[in-house]
Amino acid sequence: MGCQGNEEDRSRAQMKVNPLAGKPAPSAMLANIPKLVKAYYTDMPDFSVPTQRVAFGTSGHRGSSFEKTFNEGHVLAIGQAICLYRKQQGIDGPLFLGIDTHALSVPAFASALEVLAANGVEVMLAENDEYTPTPVISHAILAYNRGRDKGLADGIVITPSHNPPDNGGFKYNPPNGGPADTGVTGWIEAKANEFLKDGLQGVKRMPFEKALRAATTHRHDYLNAYVSDLDKVIDMEAIRGANISMGVDPLGGAGIHYWSPIAERYGLNLTVVNEVVDPTFRFMTVDWDGRIRMDPSSSYAMRNLIGLKDRFDIAFACDTDHDRHGIVTRSMGLLPPNHYLSVVIHYLFQHRPKWRAEAAVGKTVVSSQMIDRVTAKLGRKLYEVPVGFKWFVDGLLDGSLGFGGEESAGASFLRLDGAVWTTDKDGIVPALLSAEIIACMGRDPGEICRELTREFGEPAYDRVEAPATPAQKEMLSKLSPKQVRSTDLAGEKIQAILSHAPGNGAPIGGLKVITESGWFAARPSGTENIYKIYAESFRGQDHLRRVVDAAQAIVDDAVAVAMPQAGGAHEP
Repeated sequence: MGCQGNEEDRSRAQMKVNPLAGKPAPSAMLANIPKLVKAYYTDMPDFSVPTQRVAFGTSGHRGSSFEKTFNEGHVLAIGQAICLYRKQQGIDGPLFLGIDTHALSVPAFASALEVLAANGVEVMLAENDEYTPTPVISHAILAYNRGRDKGLADGIVITPSHNPPDNGGFKYNPPNGGPADTGVTGWIEAKANEFLKDGLQGVKRMPFEKALRAATTHRHDYLNAYVSDLDKVIDMEAIRGANISMGVDPLGGAGIHYWSPIAERYGLNLTVVNEVVDPTFRFMTVDWDGRIRMDPSSSYAMRNLIGLKDRFDIAFACDTDHDRHGIVTRSMGLLPPNHYLSVVIHYLFQHRPKWRAEAAVGKTVVSSQMIDRVTAKLGRKLYEVPVGFKWFVDGLLDGSLGFGGEESAGASFLRLDGAVWTTDKDGIVPALLSAEIIACMGRDPGEICRELTREFGEPAYDRVEAPATPAQKEMLSKLSPKQVRSTDLAGEKIQAILSHAPGNGAPIGGLKVITESGWFAARPSGTENIYKIYAESFRGQDHLRRVVDAAQAIVDDAVAVAMPQAGGAHEP
């Protein structure tokens, strides 16, 4: 419960946990990489099949070449669509291009460069073909655009984040350096699907070797530009002075070669416990559902690092594109994401004197209410937005948000001087911050988490999934508070029912119901025929179970009320 352990173990208990969860991946489970790459080039998506079209979710287009959802056709179409978008918007500066370590990232990189070069785009590739984390691309875009009002840069990151090894992904970051908003991704998605429908007519490309030699193709030292700037956002002197021993597992991801230069440059006592890059990710322990997934917030996927917790003062990991973090403390093991975010907020807003007094705390509607309570104690404004890091971009850019974080262990925050660091999630700086916290507070984040629960209450948090048809998902995403007929939730009076986020008034794509000591939010999945219920109680695990049960009943009833107006489908 709360800071007593990882809430993920409990929430997965309601779903079927695979017998292999937390165990080394057996060889039979490993992706056949040659076949995966062959399918990327030889299998063409069929536009008449909706699932095989380009579909930008909250983090770009993702899929697998085995399922014809991430193939060369998709990448060529998206690449050309981005070129047209840049032209339409007058974006004519360099495009910073980065890739992670997934098997499909290298072939997708080749396809993308063929299109970008043929369209005359100035492309910045990593020196020595190095892998490049998502936050490093955001950092590079912002560094280039600082002080400019024309000739602005943008970027592409080829990554499916922490998704399984047979997945590929493609993300676009406009000149603000953050994830593209729905207006941008909707335009790119529609244009890319036009190209798919027309058999890629109108897509420009040139041979890869010619594209590499093109006058518009350049090399950029991403690694040193980012690493040399880290002491502007983290107090490296404090970490070095306290000689904090750190262990890091890059989980075979894009930051694999960043950690040693960080340690060398700043004189840190940091050990990389796993230096392997392997596209099968055979070194991982299996996630809760029996799949390999490089999720640093999963106690199953993080089993190896958790086992090393007593070797270091603090240990941490990042996912494959290094935009998410996982913190392993001696005192508690793996910290639940919500609880570490609360510790980070509690620490930062008391140790960053150059930040603006009005700088706010950004959270998503499905993040812990512990954040609300810590923020109130700090006397700071809370900025609560729908799920998606894009909602934090403008605030981080202008310094009106000191911190922005998601419940899925993604966050970024301002530089020491209050200027923007990155406008996309950065897994590296929250990881290093855990060592700064120990250096300056004399206690690890797990111990501070326990102190916060003693002061603000002990939250129990859960996330469950339930089946829903596409029609039911559509209904759920458009529910209004008046369609909820209940007046209480698990024995407490309902204080508020939200369909729009309090911070920016944007639709949350579902509902959030709040009582004095608990809440739940329900929203449909963007990729699967399920809906997700996030719930929290400050009255213990039994009350949380009642909140979850009541939430499912309230959602089912609200959808049933709405259904007759939309043709009368069945309840979830």
